[in-house]
Amino acid sequence: MSAVSHNNRTLLIAFGANLGIAASKFVAAAITGSSAMLTEGVHSVVDSTNQLLLMWGRKQSRKPADKYHPLGYGRELYFWSFVVAVLVFALGAGVSIYEGILHIMEPEPAVSPLIAYGVLLVAFLLEGWSTLEAFREFKAAKGELGWFEAIKRSKDPPTFIVLLENGAAMAGIIAAAVGLFLSN
Repeated sequence: MSAVSHNNRTLLIAFGANLGIAASKFVAAAITGSSAMLTEGVHSVVDSTNQLLLMWGRKQSRKPADKYHPLGYGRELYFWSFVVAVLVFALGAGVSIYEGILHIMEPEPAVSPLIAYGVLLVAFLLEGWSTLEAFREFKAAKGELGWFEAIKRSKDPPTFIVLLENGAAMAGIIAAAVGLFLSN
């Protein structure tokens, strides 16, 4: 597996996709007045910071060795990848659970299911595009290795973090669409 990706193309695509999803949610919130959609928009903006942190980690890891870091800064990539993992799982799950409890205690009627389906479609298309790009990059980087072996041996966590995060996001979008359908 290649040691380090040469560019941040996949991270930039994921960043743009998340901002596009956030924009669609903010537009939907403005049209419907839905606090849930507004919260989801904020969640998508926060989600886009993951890619910024991964790009920062890549940049920092390329710094040359110095007096205080005689072996270089290569571990920065792993540290920032760890921060992203904590944000995705702990903070993301925490906010989702909190929002779920709030909306179970005080349900908010669906104002416009068509707008909600539209947001889900935009999110699915943008996440799908980002996921395909991440898949292509990871597939090229893994070479002959199997998927799990390539993840285990990878020296470039952002390559597979975006792929796994987007895959989970797409599963969430499908679950939200099913939930919306069943609630209607």
